[in-house]
Amino acid sequence: MVHETEFYDILEVQPNCTDEDLKKAYRRLALQYHPDKNPEGGDRFTRISQAYEVLSDPQKRAIYDEGGEQALKTGGGHTYSNPMNLFDMFFNAGTSSRRRSERSRRDIIQELAVSLEELYSGANKKITIKRNVLCDKCKGKGSISGKTQKCKICDGHGVVIRTTEVAPGMIRQTQRLCRECNGSGEQVDPKDLCKKCNGRRVNEVSKNLTVKVEKGMLDAQKIIMKGEGNEEPDKEPGDIIIILDEKEHPVFSRSEEDLLMRIDIQLIEALCGFQKTFKSLDNRDLHIAVPKGTVMKHGDIKLISDEGMPYFQNPSDKGRLIIQFFVEFPETLPEEITADLERILGPRPSIKVPSKAKNCVLETFDPEVEAKRHRSQRMMDSDDSIQELQCATS
Repeated sequence: MVHETEFYDILEVQPNCTDEDLKKAYRRLALQYHPDKNPEGGDRFTRISQAYEVLSDPQKRAIYDEGGEQALKTGGGHTYSNPMNLFDMFFNAGTSSRRRSERSRRDIIQELAVSLEELYSGANKKITIKRNVLCDKCKGKGSISGKTQKCKICDGHGVVIRTTEVAPGMIRQTQRLCRECNGSGEQVDPKDLCKKCNGRRVNEVSKNLTVKVEKGMLDAQKIIMKGEGNEEPDKEPGDIIIILDEKEHPVFSRSEEDLLMRIDIQLIEALCGFQKTFKSLDNRDLHIAVPKGTVMKHGDIKLISDEGMPYFQNPSDKGRLIIQFFVEFPETLPEEITADLERILGPRPSIKVPSKAKNCVLETFDPEVEAKRHRSQRMMDSDDSIQELQCATS
């Protein structure tokens, strides 16, 4: 039972979500609310990062599920880290914190939706990105004369740091790009502004790109285009970082190089054998046959070698196609058919019912309905506790 769901709600996931669900949710929301892309989303970005930091750690998640955020602050020994560092773990790992912060401003991060077919066969995807390039009129100076002065808002640092107290003894520090100088740390006299870039030193332009998706690439894999990102004066251009987002497939799901699929069969097929054909991801016809006399049980799992996903950078080798079979049972059977089945399959086991045994009625159990009922009950119990506390203190 989860004490509170705020962190799950922030990441837009359910309390029973998997680690992979958390990663995908964090990656999507962090890109959407990152301060560089969404200057008004700084606080939201901080909470998103805090929620992921807690829920991605099994120990912290257990403490949170048991007692909520307050338990983390009081009994869990928890202190929140810098959310920018957490973001960098996903997108800019391998460089120092200072260099990551500077570099991330010039990097352009964009998700690219790809189908499972495209990851299987490879594809060339066309995208359009917007990037900053040095103003060709002022050569990236921002001024007609080429002179600048230190920004008074950020004192030449390019970033503004805000410190707030979130609880007694707990301080949260957030950092955002200085809007006055756009992170350059310098300003231009208004009378000396370059008319083309209005003192920004750069101009935004659109660029058409072709992204090569190679066979066997993975969901969330990065494709990096060096030097194609944003430009800033006196610095190397950033990179374009394309993050692949695998779209859900109606037939297959993927586990690294293995493909998984479900096949429904009728009861007669499960007992008497069957044949099935289906399309592969590259549109080939695949045929399977189960001979007569072979019984396929509900939930049985079989595999076909070398019909899974190709290995990245070694596409001649492929993983496995793993198939789980589900038997479609009829809702009811006529009595005359049950007699024939007993004659063929053998009689049902007979038992002796004790004279005082209670006759019970079997009812349908729906897990989703039960989960909603439990959530409603917890909310009612929580409201009752609050009312009792108010009465006790009034």
